Amino acid sequence: MTEGERARRDLELIYRAAVAGAEPSALVVRALDGELPGASPVPAMVREAGRIFVVAAGKASAAMAGALAVRLGDRIAAGLVVTLPGAEVPAPVRERFRVVESSHPMPSEASVKAARAALDTLGEVRAGELAIVALSGGASAMLAMPAGGVTLVDKVALSRELLRSGASIAELNAVRKHLSAVTGGALARAARGGKVLGLILSDVPGNDLSVIGSGPTAPDPTTYADAIAILKRRRLWGRAPESVRQHLERGNSGELPETAKSSDEALARVINVIIGDNATALDAAERGAREAGYEVDRWRTLRGEANDVGRSLAAHLAALAQRRLCLLTGGEPVVTVKGGGRGGRAQQAALAMALELERLGPGLRIAALFAGTDGIDGPTDAAGAFVFPDTAARARAAGLDPAKALLRNDSYSLFAATGDLFITGATGTNVGDIFVGLTGC
Repeated sequence: MTEGERARRDLELIYRAAVAGAEPSALVVRALDGELPGASPVPAMVREAGRIFVVAAGKASAAMAGALAVRLGDRIAAGLVVTLPGAEVPAPVRERFRVVESSHPMPSEASVKAARAALDTLGEVRAGELAIVALSGGASAMLAMPAGGVTLVDKVALSRELLRSGASIAELNAVRKHLSAVTGGALARAARGGKVLGLILSDVPGNDLSVIGSGPTAPDPTTYADAIAILKRRRLWGRAPESVRQHLERGNSGELPETAKSSDEALARVINVIIGDNATALDAAERGAREAGYEVDRWRTLRGEANDVGRSLAAHLAALAQRRLCLLTGGEPVVTVKGGGRGGRAQQAALAMALELERLGPGLRIAALFAGTDGIDGPTDAAGAFVFPDTAARARAAGLDPAKALLRNDSYSLFAATGDLFITGATGTNVGDIFVGLTGC
C-alpha cells in the first residue's frame, strides 16, 4: 500500500467514525431515555401522554422514525415519515407510519403534499396527547407549503437565486419562513393543545432552533422586515416575483400574522431537544483518529466563503506538516456561484485548498477530505473530495485548468478526472460538513 493509499484509507476511516457517531436512531433512543442534554423531561412526557402522533422529516427521517416505531410500538396512533426518493426505510417504519417521498434541495409539489400531510397529522392531536416531531437537515425543502398568494414556482425561483447569491442558511430560512405555511413555529401551532416534543438532528452551526429546518416547532426571531432586508442586501428584491414582494410587504405592514414568537401560547407546550450535531460527529471522528495513531487538533468552525475556507485550512496544515496529526473541523461554508459548473461547497473548498497547497509546497506530506455527513455535496452524487499537494498538478496532466475550474464552480468535473471524488451514497444522517486533514501521513 502506497503512502497515498494509506492516507485515503485513514481519511475515510475517520469520516466513517464521524458518521457512525451521528447515527440518528441511537441518538433518538438516548433522548427518549433522557440521557442527552435538555432531554430530562422527555421520559415523563412520553409516559404521561395519551395517544402519540409522529411526524419525521429530513434526510435522517427514516432512521429517526425507526427508533420511535420500535420503542413506542402500539402507542403511536398515527405518523408520517417524509423521505427522499430511494431512501432505505426500515420495516417497522413502513408498518407503523405513512411514508411519503419529497424533494431536496429545491421543493416540489411533492413537498407541498408532504407539508399538508404533516399539518393534517398534527391537527389530530388534542390536550393530553403528544406530538413528536423528528427533524433533520433538509426538512425545510421537504416540507414546503407556500403561504397564501405565493406560488411554489415563485418560491422555488427565489430560493434558487438566494442559493446562487451565497446567502447563508440563516438568511435563506428567514426568507423561506415568511413565505411558508408550515415553518416558523407553524407545526407546533397545528398540534391544537397537545404537547410537542421536537427531536432535532442539527446541521446548522450553533444549533439555532429557529434555523434548523426553518424552525417548524421553534419561535422565529426574524420578521417580514428582516426577510425584505435580506433580499435587498443580496440584490434580489427588484428581481423577486411579484407574489413574493406583495406577500412580504403585506406582512411587514401588519396585514398578515407574523411567524410564531417566543410569547406564542402554542410554544409553551413545546420542548425541543438537540439529539446530535456537528460536534457529535467530530467527537466520534476524534476518537477514530486517536485510535489510528494521530494526535488531534480541533480547529474553529467552518464559516464564510468556501474558497477562503480551503485556503485557510491549507495554510494551517502546511504549518503543521512535520507532525503526525489529524486536524478536525466542521460547519457549513457557502459558495457564491459565479459559473455554470457542477459541484458543492465541500468540493469547492477542496479545490481552493488544492491550489493553495500547490503554492505552499507540493512535496508536503498532507492529505485531506472535505465531505458532507449526509453523503451529498450540492447537486452531485459525491459526498465531497480528497485533496493532496499534487492534486492541481494531476488535474493539469489530465488537460484541466484548476484555477478556471474554481472560477467556474466546476470542482466536480476536476475531481472526477483526478480520481479524487469521495462517493458514499446517502448516509442516513446529516449534521453538516466535516473536514479531516492529515499531516505527516
